Amino acid sequence: MTDLLQNVWLPYTQMQTASQPYEAVSTQGSLIRLRDGRELIDGIASWWTACHGYNHPHIKAALHRQIDAMPHVMFGGLVHEPALKLAERLAAKTPGDLSHVFFVDSGSVAVEVAMKMAVQYHLNRGDEGRSRMVSFRHGYHGDTMACMSVCDPDESMHALFKHYLPKQFLAELPVSNELDEVFNVLLEREKAQIAAVLIEPLVQGAGGMKFHSAEVLRRVARACERHGVLLIADEVFVGFGRTGSFFACEQAGITPDILCLGKGLTGGALSLAATIARPHVYEAFLSKDPAKALMHGPTFMANPLACAAANASLDLFETEPRLDQVAQIERLLRAGLEPCRNLPGVVDVRVKGAIGVVQLESLADAAALRAKFVEKGVWVRPFGDIVYLTPAFTIEQDQLAALTSAICSVLAERSRS
Repeated sequence: MTDLLQNVWLPYTQMQTASQPYEAVSTQGSLIRLRDGRELIDGIASWWTACHGYNHPHIKAALHRQIDAMPHVMFGGLVHEPALKLAERLAAKTPGDLSHVFFVDSGSVAVEVAMKMAVQYHLNRGDEGRSRMVSFRHGYHGDTMACMSVCDPDESMHALFKHYLPKQFLAELPVSNELDEVFNVLLEREKAQIAAVLIEPLVQGAGGMKFHSAEVLRRVARACERHGVLLIADEVFVGFGRTGSFFACEQAGITPDILCLGKGLTGGALSLAATIARPHVYEAFLSKDPAKALMHGPTFMANPLACAAANASLDLFETEPRLDQVAQIERLLRAGLEPCRNLPGVVDVRVKGAIGVVQLESLADAAALRAKFVEKGVWVRPFGDIVYLTPAFTIEQDQLAALTSAICSVLAERSRS
């Protein structure tokens, strides 16, 4: 077999010991077709992006139209209809008065820009001391420099860089009255240094698919308002229906000062993300002084092709029953994964929207488990101490049943070995 790893460097992979990856040649719906002819049911929607499934004809048609007209043009000094339309639609769909859309090219950059906005918001208002962030245990916000600094410094894959990164404040989620008091004490004591609090609403994704309630999110929002600290909601993973509502913040009835979106924004077709600010944040950058402008500009920001895909994705949310499908997936995940609860080594089984999680006591054999899942015709990538599913919202019921059955079967086999 040709060495597929001769020239590529794979993500999150020890290349010296890595086995040959599986070569995908085409996708359709919830299926990935491999070079050797096998088909895999995708249980994670390509890292949580392909919410409408692969190759949806409406998104494909929009891409064909846009590529014929203008695949790309710079967004500096020029604008274009796909971006203007998308910004207007996002402002109308996001909670509250979130209304000023800054386009970027990935979720990590969306969070980087949000932090940059938060720090400069205070600088532009004459407060030079507020340059640090508060984030939460088990949080994960991306792999770029500032994002790594607001991931859990001990539990995340970025622990290696803890002495290199900017120092931030780490808090426990206020899941009890006692922890709520501790969180408020932190904000009161350090508010002269704090620019913003970052949270992944309802579900902390790559930090272990940890769930928290809408009330916890409300506590965080109330504390930020009480102490004059900006709230950044990182909905890169949970936005666009994944938790059962279009945006996770809706379930708590809160409006963050800054909202970060990505992943499902284009329905998994192309890379695009956005950082969306409320008017009071945006207005802090308005001045006759050029130095008070937001000096950031990814080369491919607001790429017309990606914006066309995002507009087509929003069309599908408006014309097809996506949130009803998520509710159905939630019911099927609960039923399908429940048998895992009684298996040796299983700590918890939990489901939220189109997210299903089986948490294990430990998981030292993730690569071996992935291979077992492929043998059963499914694409599932365990990590940390969890095996999880985040399927496309359009997945067929028999495909979802095959995914949950494979997880139960593989984990049962693992417990017997």
